[in-house]
Amino acid sequence: MKYYIVAGEASGDLHGSNLMKALKKIDSNAAIRFWGGDLMHAAGGTLVKHYKERAFMGFIEVIMNLNRIFKDISFCKTDISSFNPDVIVFIDNSGFNLRIAKWAKQHHFRTNYYISPQVWASRASRVKAIKRDIDAMYVILPFVKPFYKKQGYDVTFVGHPLIDAIANRVQVGEFKFRDTYKLGNKPIIALLPGSRKQEITKMLAVMLSLVDEYPDNQFVIAGAPSQDYSFYEPYIKSNNVKFISNKTYDLLSISSAALVTSGTATLETALFKVPQVVCYKGSTISYQIAKRIITLKFISLVNLVMDREVVTELIQNDFNKKRLKQELDNILSSEIRKRLFLDYYELEKVLGGKGASEKTANLIYESLKS
Repeated sequence: MKYYIVAGEASGDLHGSNLMKALKKIDSNAAIRFWGGDLMHAAGGTLVKHYKERAFMGFIEVIMNLNRIFKDISFCKTDISSFNPDVIVFIDNSGFNLRIAKWAKQHHFRTNYYISPQVWASRASRVKAIKRDIDAMYVILPFVKPFYKKQGYDVTFVGHPLIDAIANRVQVGEFKFRDTYKLGNKPIIALLPGSRKQEITKMLAVMLSLVDEYPDNQFVIAGAPSQDYSFYEPYIKSNNVKFISNKTYDLLSISSAALVTSGTATLETALFKVPQVVCYKGSTISYQIAKRIITLKFISLVNLVMDREVVTELIQNDFNKKRLKQELDNILSSEIRKRLFLDYYELEKVLGGKGASEKTANLIYESLKS
């Protein structure tokens, strides 16, 4: 079969790569063309455009790059027509993918969606377009299935692919990892400032403002694969700060605590059982717009899945040195750590266990045979 997969950021690249591997196990002659990143490229297939070329965050940033975005949409449609796939698989990235899906459905392509757009967070009106344009939806968060059911749309919960990604990783070992990156023996506080330049700029300076307060800990920045060290370098002004690129899972596996920008990384950190403080700060205009359209009680996936506050969220003006130090002190204390570990184990059960990539690949493949 011929598969056209469209992913738009680092997390989509990860889950897209595992889906591609699973598809190739059941369809050895699969021809795959995709928009994604290095992980999907390593899984095989033909890369059309790297997500690094179109990583925009926030309403203002998107508006400033509208011309590029529309050119990409036009190019994607042309490329799909030329490839003529048996199925198009969209992965998250709703602003781009839902536009392509509308066109694709009109042109009689089979459309599948893996990892739902966050319509449950804002703009639920988009469900009408999803029902019209998407033949099958595979969701990875348990609360999303009943949300869609209320909207009259039947979707399939496949479990969360992060569980597989973490279980299948090649573990380096703590001693070797520390030795390779000259980390010494201090307990590690991991800093996960995000993957886009705009969010890193907003998050990292505040996170690093705590370094001098914790001389007995080693701070380590988890560098995103989409950014070079030269972008982070101006922020690093202490010998007690290390930088490690594209090794987030290995870093989390040996970390005592983490300061994490809201997003998929909050779930990854929880699945590694690392106590965390969730942080978010956007541009003032983007934040004011988001406040008016997002209807959720929480911003972190950990709290959303559990439907209660498991991890502390510091949002916008609450994300400052004083509050961050207070919350970091809390997660370094033994009582709160014990409670977090228990909550994290419960979270993993709620997420549905292993096998999301394989389940989704089988459902896609079987639908093409019918």
